[in-house]
Amino acid sequence: MISPPGKGQDYFWAATSGILLALSFPNFDLWPLAWFFLVPLLWCIRGKSGKDAFILGVFAGLIAYLGLLYWIVVAVHRYGNIPLPLTIPILILLVLYLSLYWGAFSYLTSYFHEKEGWISILALPAIWVGLEYLRSFLLSGFPWALLGYSQYLNITLVQIADITGIYGVSFFLVLTNTLIFLWLAYWRGKGELPLKGSLFALALLVMVFAYGVWKVHFPLSNRRVLKVAVVQGNIAQDVKWDKRFQKRTLEIYRKLTLGLMGASPGLIVWPETALPSYFPSGTELDGEVLAIPKEVDAYLLFGSLYCEKGEKGIEVYNSAYLLSPASQILGRYDKIHLVPFGEYVPLSRFFPFFNSLVGIGNISPGEDAVIFQLPEGRFGVLICFEVIFPELCREFVRRGADFMVTITNDAWFGKTSAPYQHLAQATFRSVENRIWLVRAANTGISAFIDPWGRVHKASNIFTRETFLQQISLKDEGMTFYTRYGDVFALGCSLLGIGLISYILLKSRWSFPDK
Repeated sequence: MISPPGKGQDYFWAATSGILLALSFPNFDLWPLAWFFLVPLLWCIRGKSGKDAFILGVFAGLIAYLGLLYWIVVAVHRYGNIPLPLTIPILILLVLYLSLYWGAFSYLTSYFHEKEGWISILALPAIWVGLEYLRSFLLSGFPWALLGYSQYLNITLVQIADITGIYGVSFFLVLTNTLIFLWLAYWRGKGELPLKGSLFALALLVMVFAYGVWKVHFPLSNRRVLKVAVVQGNIAQDVKWDKRFQKRTLEIYRKLTLGLMGASPGLIVWPETALPSYFPSGTELDGEVLAIPKEVDAYLLFGSLYCEKGEKGIEVYNSAYLLSPASQILGRYDKIHLVPFGEYVPLSRFFPFFNSLVGIGNISPGEDAVIFQLPEGRFGVLICFEVIFPELCREFVRRGADFMVTITNDAWFGKTSAPYQHLAQATFRSVENRIWLVRAANTGISAFIDPWGRVHKASNIFTRETFLQQISLKDEGMTFYTRYGDVFALGCSLLGIGLISYILLKSRWSFPDK
């Protein structure tokens, strides 16, 4: 039996894993750290009981997510209008919730040993992916900062996402971490030579990187092209919803848009709620907005609020509108996946006084993935938070979208790492579905992302600018991921359950006495 190290040392190594993961994400972007971030945690839970391993895992997760999600305080206070003292408990509760997944991983991992060899090499990545997949939909889902997103700059590796989704990248990172840990245990005389497992893992990694190299150099058909312009108005959050500033906001966007006339874009994209009002509003603002696409002779996509009388009274939606050059409203998409404590308050039905915490009131969710039609092709829109849900983007492409647009207002993040994390996650939607993604953000980062996840012409944050990019429209068939979705993540979940059951069966259906 391996005697556990001292508690202080345990927590030091657990914290080290959390710090390494946080550093692998934007803004630090030290993505190679993700290839061994888990080794310290695996080392310190060696020989521990399930309970002790769980606690160490939760502690490591707390450190990681405090480093990754500190900006929640800024966002909830600035965007949700929640008093600053109340934002700290919200951050702590969210971080603690996410850390439970690390705790569960560590608990389950504690029942595998260095001598399990190939079983550990398969089980640990499968368990990690299964827990990430669970996090993507449990309690409405919060798949922010999944492990694989740390590799958005590792263009060769991420190409596997068109088969496995983001979860495949997470799988191979944990696979490598497990392999490093097993070799470390062997060198310290605590385990057997993991030769067979190493050959298996190495073969998988070679295939993944070979696939990535092939895909990056594999040309896509670009018979249909479209010139798209993005307008970044940089409207400060503290004046964005001030009615006295509405006309000034519209004038800023109008002036920037008219500056694009000489470039003849086919589509102009404004950010989320670029018009900080309802549309149509029955005021003179309607006519001013409708006149702009006619002036520039281009299609205009913009974000606004929409309200209508429903069964429960007046319902408000966070929407995207497409206007034609003839000033016709061609369609409206209502945001489906809303931001907790930003656009709605969880459990507000049972605790009505919570509604007063949200500054812009409860937003109603949309119900349909609307496809917009241009002469050149079709596209869908993801509004802000929605871009981190791969299944939602996939649904638009399955319905015939030739490219995707995401509009957002990242002003509520402030000057934190969140806008950079948001962009990093958006890149995977392009790879998974092999499409161009156009991103328009109020304060940045606006960008164009190609079908290989490479960022083109990204803006700075908190700048006012416009820029253009000619994009190609999807002519190829659907990717494996687009067609079949998260079968890889589901398969990992089943594999993890199966291997855990196998270990328990070997132990005669009882946990080992540690």
